[in-house]
Amino acid sequence: MQETSNIGYILGLIILLLTAIIGFVLYHLMQAKKEKKELESNFYTLERRVNDLQLETLESKLNPHLFKNILNSIQSHAYQTYFALDKLANVLDYILYESKKKFVTPKEEIDFALNLIEINKIKISPLFELKIKTNIDKEDKLYEEPLLAPLISIDLIENAFKHADLQNPDAFISVIFEFKNNAFSMTVSNKISDKKVLKKERSGIGNATLEQRLRIIYKNNFKLDKFVENDIYIAHLKIDLLEYKTEMFTVGR
Repeated sequence: MQETSNIGYILGLIILLLTAIIGFVLYHLMQAKKEKKELESNFYTLERRVNDLQLETLESKLNPHLFKNILNSIQSHAYQTYFALDKLANVLDYILYESKKKFVTPKEEIDFALNLIEINKIKISPLFELKIKTNIDKEDKLYEEPLLAPLISIDLIENAFKHADLQNPDAFISVIFEFKNNAFSMTVSNKISDKKVLKKERSGIGNATLEQRLRIIYKNNFKLDKFVENDIYIAHLKIDLLEYKTEMFTVGR
C-alpha cells in the first residue's frame, strides 16, 4: 500500500513538473510571437517610410529602391535585424529631414555615412575585408559647424559596394574619413570585380550628380580624384571648409 502511495506521489510530481515545463515553453513561445509581431510592424512601418521617400532634386538624387533592397536583406538576416533596423531608421531620418537643410555639420555627415556602411554590411560575408577608419580632430572649430552639403558621401560609398566583388576572397572595401586642418576628406577604395557590370541607361548618375553639386557649392574649394591602380579603384574627396567659409563671408552669403 505504501509502495502504491509512493508511486502516486512520484507520478504527481512528474505531472506537476511537466505542467510547469509546458507552461514555461508556452510562455516563451508567446513572447517570441509577440516580439516577431512587433518586429514585422516596425519593418512595414519603415517600408512605408521608404515608399514615401521623394528625393528628386539635385541636392538629393537617391533611388528609394536601394533602401527597399536593404530592407529585404535585413528581413532575411534575422539575427542582425534589430541592429540593422536601428541603423536604417537613423539613415532614413537623416535623408528625410537633415538632407532638406542646405548644410549639415561634418560630424552629422560622417555619422550618417557610418550608419549607411553598417547597413551595407548585411550584403557581405563576415569574412569579407571591410576596413573603416576615422581620423578626426574633434577640437577643430569647424567640425560641428554646418558647412558640409548633406549626403555628399553617399555616392562614393554606394559605388564601392556596387563594383566590388563581394564574393571574392581577395576583394576588399576601405573607407577612411578625415577631418583636420578645417578640411573634410574621405578616401574610398575597393578591388574591382572581374565580373562584367551590366550597363544601365541611368548608370553613372550618382557620380555625375556628386561632381555637379561640388562644383556648384564649393567651386574651387574641393578636390575629387578618381583613378585605378593595380585593379583597385580609388576615390578621394577633400573639401576645404575654412576657405569656403571665408569666401562665403567675402561675398556676403
